[in-house]
Amino acid sequence: MSLPGLVEIPYEGAFSLEDTLKSGQLFHWERAALNDCAGYAGCLGSRGPSFITQTEEGGVYGLPDDGAVLSRYFGLDHAIESIHGTFPGEDAVLAEAIAYCPGIRLARQPMWECLATFITSSLKQVAHIRAISMKLRSRYGEAHELAGQTFYSYPEPGALARAGEDALRECSLGYRAKSLHLAAEAIVSGKFDLEAMESEEDPEKVMAALLELHGVGEKIANCVLLFSGGFHGAFPIDVWIERILRENYRKRVRGHKLQKWAVDYFGENAGYAQQYLFHFARKTL
Repeated sequence: MSLPGLVEIPYEGAFSLEDTLKSGQLFHWERAALNDCAGYAGCLGSRGPSFITQTEEGGVYGLPDDGAVLSRYFGLDHAIESIHGTFPGEDAVLAEAIAYCPGIRLARQPMWECLATFITSSLKQVAHIRAISMKLRSRYGEAHELAGQTFYSYPEPGALARAGEDALRECSLGYRAKSLHLAAEAIVSGKFDLEAMESEEDPEKVMAALLELHGVGEKIANCVLLFSGGFHGAFPIDVWIERILRENYRKRVRGHKLQKWAVDYFGENAGYAQQYLFHFARKTL
């Protein structure tokens, strides 16, 4: 099957575009139609809009270019069956979570966009994070047109640094405005070398640099490692994950000890286990 004007993007294993978009990793994709095909569109970093759709048969099609950008972004190049093979055996809780949402993939977002979005996510629900992201985009990002719709790229660090903390507070950021503004300033000044961190292959070095930023703790840093850096061993812990871990695995363990236990227990692809458990818990508990 082919769709007019769109490129087919191959993948192996289970993939659900809907579940991946709604799994708490991505917050700005909007429903759109292109060449009579219903799907989703959004800007990847400073790029113009991309479009992606999935047919009822499971085929994935999109734009731009040859699909390589979208393949990387949505984790369609991940060997899912091999990843599952690294999980601990006979884990009924994880098996149930995977069965509930087998098609989730880990996204690979531009680092600044990922970092900034999770800075604004502190103590916020998904709907609120999305609303903040869209407001920041419309006020400080660049507008792009696709099929009669306007889509905004995420603001560059310089744009948010120039905006200032007070203006950012007007985007419903509250105390998060200071952290976002200081992160933008750190990148503009070179204190945080964004380009170097995007290409860094040592997660410990990326983690250390992220933790130097105001308002960035282990949870946000692990989100950046997992959803931007491609470090699948990272394991962010929020209230949902802590709840499912303490109820089903380690009842008396908290904080950093729980973090270390989870990484050791779930293994080299602990981040994938985290996403299955997170989405399952958020949707069913």
